[in-house]
Amino acid sequence: MPGGDFSRIFGAMNAPVRPVEEELAALASTLDAALDRMRRLAEENASLRRGRDQLAGERAALVTRNEQARARVEAMIERLKSLENAG
Repeated sequence: MPGGDFSRIFGAMNAPVRPVEEELAALASTLDAALDRMRRLAEENASLRRGRDQLAGERAALVTRNEQARARVEAMIERLKSLENAG
């Protein structure tokens, strides 16, 4: 339908022109929404970073406790072996 394309393309040229003030208001509204979203994402990102740091600290503490427990178990095994060999 070539005729339909013509009216679709050039019909828009006859559309009323929006005043600059309306365009600026719409742009300002879009920008405000984007800034609000950016602030929320920055807050969420900071919160996630704090949580990650806390979890990393907890993990380090658990690794240390695990190593200590492993050392105690190994020491007990050695003592049991020495008792077994002595008896």
